[in-house]
Amino acid sequence: MPVSYDKLWKILIDRKMTRTNLKDASGISFNILAKMGKNEFVSMESLYKVCAALNCNVNDILDFLPESEGTANDI
Repeated sequence: MPVSYDKLWKILIDRKMTRTNLKDASGISFNILAKMGKNEFVSMESLYKVCAALNCNVNDILDFLPESEGTANDI
């Protein structure tokens, strides 16, 4: 199931934070931010760190998107 971090980027804009600010505040790496920028899966630990830094919940920063018809994703 695909994910979208559009909510996270909106929160950063609303709080006038850069991705570098988020990296520093949460302790995640640039590699994790790059994965999020490509809407790829990241670990629950990384999501927890982002949520703790932003004082929010996981559902505030990501959405699970419906899979396109006819595509199978083996996870």
